[in-house]
Amino acid sequence: MGMVNTTVTLKPKDQWRAGMTLEKLQAEMDADLQFPGLPNVWTQPIRNRLDMLLTGIKTPVGIKIFGANLDEIQRLGEAIERALQRVPGTRSVYAERVAQGYFADIRINRQAIARHGLTSGDVQDVIEAAVGGQNVTKTIEGRERYPVNVRYERGFRQDLPQLERVLVRTPMGAQVPLAELAEIVLMPGPAMIRDEGGQLAGYVYVDTATRDIGGYVEAAKRAVAENVALPPGYTLQWTGQYEFQVRARERLRLLVPLVFFIIFILLYLTFHSASEAVIVMLSVVYAMTGGVILQWVLGYNFSVAVWVGYIALYGVAVQTGVVMVVYLHEALDRRLRRGGDITADDIREATIAGSVLRLRPKLMTVSVVMAGLIPIIWSTGVGADIMKPIAAPIIGGMITSTVHVLVITPVIFYIMKLRALRKGTLKVSGMA
Repeated sequence: MGMVNTTVTLKPKDQWRAGMTLEKLQAEMDADLQFPGLPNVWTQPIRNRLDMLLTGIKTPVGIKIFGANLDEIQRLGEAIERALQRVPGTRSVYAERVAQGYFADIRINRQAIARHGLTSGDVQDVIEAAVGGQNVTKTIEGRERYPVNVRYERGFRQDLPQLERVLVRTPMGAQVPLAELAEIVLMPGPAMIRDEGGQLAGYVYVDTATRDIGGYVEAAKRAVAENVALPPGYTLQWTGQYEFQVRARERLRLLVPLVFFIIFILLYLTFHSASEAVIVMLSVVYAMTGGVILQWVLGYNFSVAVWVGYIALYGVAVQTGVVMVVYLHEALDRRLRRGGDITADDIREATIAGSVLRLRPKLMTVSVVMAGLIPIIWSTGVGADIMKPIAAPIIGGMITSTVHVLVITPVIFYIMKLRALRKGTLKVSGMA
């Protein structure tokens, strides 16, 4: 198995053809640069090195096959290769041919060498010297030392008939051809041996033409499960960039609920009311609605970058919701401190007054966030492919969050305080 790395330096984007993108460029090069036996893998130089160091796989998706027999591992790899070629989004797939090497196997005939007074060591020394070579001396050049290796010229050792004519000197001084002392045959064997976790391994490299690595892997897993039967003792491990995504997703499954819980506790300690804490956290639902809509419009799939954007959006939405509730409490507390009978109209007027006071700060917050993030959506420079998925949920969420905070939150606040008035539990919050 061989590997060729070619680095393509692109011209500045202002010199590209109209409508050309990196994805289209890769598709065109992949269509024009097809060589038998050499599948193409399109990646970035630094990412390629990192992926190779961290996972051993240089493609976006890789499959490691573990088992006890290299021939069976190769058979499974070829079956997986055929199954994945039919999966939408597969640009190229190649399974290592781990068992397709050929080696000259020299089997010494002990009876024959005994007739000539030779030992196995005598014959092996000649084979080593003739084929592999032996260091006979060193050259000394100042502080440098160079070994001098002597062996047969290539014309005397490049094929089996030539190896059979290698001469072995007997103790009696006779020169006996190696063919009379050993059987020389060409035998198949493993071209390379991978070992991970105490098991033999083979790799399948998969290059994809889709950004949704997670969705592609799910489809690929179904295709493999339907078309490839794993014998007992053989397992598959999906790796590559997909492995990073899985690790991040597992962490997010733990961290996101934990963050939600901690924020709820902080809100409860601030308002001394679980219902008001829930009101603030409801703003997240509306904020995420806008984020999902814009994400769908722009065609971004759920990824680690997108989830980072949602986490940032959640923080901003909760912050603006808290400020709105504080403004509403301050307006209502001022009315309560004046004393006298409180009516539903008083609560309504206080709610409107607090909402109006919050209008300008909320619009300023949204304007600043949008002014900072909208240019990212239109950017095409280095790192834009990572920043765009982060910015999209925040921009979409800020729009729906604004509607919720300025319209829906005051309505819910008014309903809650009106219910408290009817129950006789309406009192100053102490937040003013």
